[in-house]
Amino acid sequence: MSVENNTNEESKKSLNFIEIIVEKDLAEGKNEGRIQTRFPPEPNGYLHIGHAKAICMDFGIAQKYGGVCNLRFDDTNPTKEDVEYVDSIMEDIQWLGYHWKNVYYASDYFPQLWDFAVQLIKSGKAYIDEQSSEEIAKQKGTPTQPGTHSPYRDRPIEESLDLFQKMNQGLIPEGAMVLRAKIDMANPNMHFRDPIIYRVINYPHHRTGTTWKAYPMYDFAHGQSDYFEGVTHSICTLEFEVHRPLYDYFVDELKQLRPEDGEYRTRQSEFNRLNLTYTMMSKRKLLQLVQEGLVSGWDDPRMPTITGLRRRGYTPEAIHKFIDKIGYTKFEALIDIALLEHAIREDLNAKAKRVSAVIDPVKLIITNYPEGKVERMEAVNNPEDESMGTHEIAFTRELFIEREDFMEDAPKKFFRMTPGQEVRLKNAYIVKCTGVKKDAAGNIEEIYAEYDPQTKSGMPESNRKVKGTLHWVSVEHSIPAEVRLYDRLFTVENPSEEKDKDFRELLNPDSLVVKTNARVEKELENSKPFDNFQFQRLGYFNVDPDTKNGKLVFNRTVSLKDSKNKL
Repeated sequence: MSVENNTNEESKKSLNFIEIIVEKDLAEGKNEGRIQTRFPPEPNGYLHIGHAKAICMDFGIAQKYGGVCNLRFDDTNPTKEDVEYVDSIMEDIQWLGYHWKNVYYASDYFPQLWDFAVQLIKSGKAYIDEQSSEEIAKQKGTPTQPGTHSPYRDRPIEESLDLFQKMNQGLIPEGAMVLRAKIDMANPNMHFRDPIIYRVINYPHHRTGTTWKAYPMYDFAHGQSDYFEGVTHSICTLEFEVHRPLYDYFVDELKQLRPEDGEYRTRQSEFNRLNLTYTMMSKRKLLQLVQEGLVSGWDDPRMPTITGLRRRGYTPEAIHKFIDKIGYTKFEALIDIALLEHAIREDLNAKAKRVSAVIDPVKLIITNYPEGKVERMEAVNNPEDESMGTHEIAFTRELFIEREDFMEDAPKKFFRMTPGQEVRLKNAYIVKCTGVKKDAAGNIEEIYAEYDPQTKSGMPESNRKVKGTLHWVSVEHSIPAEVRLYDRLFTVENPSEEKDKDFRELLNPDSLVVKTNARVEKELENSKPFDNFQFQRLGYFNVDPDTKNGKLVFNRTVSLKDSKNKL
């Protein structure tokens, strides 16, 4: 096999199954070689990491094959939708690095959808049903037993047309009537058993106001909206696979009314949803968390929303790497959140500046270091990228170290600071603890140590072996900060499967720990919201938007190492 052929074979192997479908359609000349996709979110909440997977697919396919991807808001239920959600969705897509060709709304097609529904009634393929939702559900039968016909199934066409008009004139109460497609009550696919295609909602729409009182259902609006727009590949998640025959049915009915569209055909394909451990993706339950004050908002860094991940310090590049890693298949799976955490560690390791910060400080006094002396120690900004250079950090007689880095009566394998044991202060000197000062309750207030002047980093004696290296900041040359330590929001691996418990009972009480007395080196005093850093020995952190009036607030994005899983 030639090198060129081998390269082509490898390229084919790397395609996901939807890319294979697209390439086959292109090779066969379908839709005149045109590729058009769409991302169709309902504006009833903020997007989460699962939507990011769909965004990467919808926009990525168009980008890869020189096509077009439009953004379409599925705004057919005004009681749950809001302009706030529209704006947030647009912001999230752009943050991920994508740009839509056009912005559409399902509500743009309300007149055309209405006309199509009227045509179905006129052709005897739809009727007004006055049964209650409970009666309709019971009358539909079961997956193994056929349904029974509605008593209104054969009502006169003119009567259905008149009642349909009244539904939209505000003359019919909510729940009193629906428009159903007349298909097949014995069909093994339950979605074909005379599905509801219109219902009454007496609530103002965020775009159309009170113009409409009768609103199309998702299964009726979605495929037709794709068709009106010229979508060639309608890409959905697997739960819509059973809806696909109905999608095709309505599109075929619509095509009969539009012979001018020729051979154009929209095709639906489905891929697996993203399910993450220790995470819940239900927008309804995420909304409950927000409304009940169990989180600070949609952008709470513990939330799986894109805006929450952004606030926590995740980058678009890390999210893309994660989605590339897990890929697209036809099989549902529960993905370990450690893979997402690994992706952000890998990304920030390559580009985050290394700085010193002490989250839970205790004072360390170097008793034999001259009072008033200040040395400027050189600190490498990122050992992975020499071009990032270095910066200076002030070393003085009085320092702060982490309280957990000292133990007065330490076990044998404690390699941090303890009386009589030498440790290195990173980028500075080797020191040995000589004593402590405690308050009346026995809490350590100050630690005393002596330094060896011949062990400064870079000097010959600095190579002397010690078992521990500690980070530190100068008391005088550091600034205060608040540090928020975030952990997983739920205590169980798959909270969605805990059917016998209220999901609120599964919340992790330690998902947020706030440290208000942290100290960081002065290098950070001009940091801006969303700037990323590695706090040496502690993890990756970013500046929270709550930072203001000189008060720095940092969020822990992720720890340096995964202590809970092995990838």
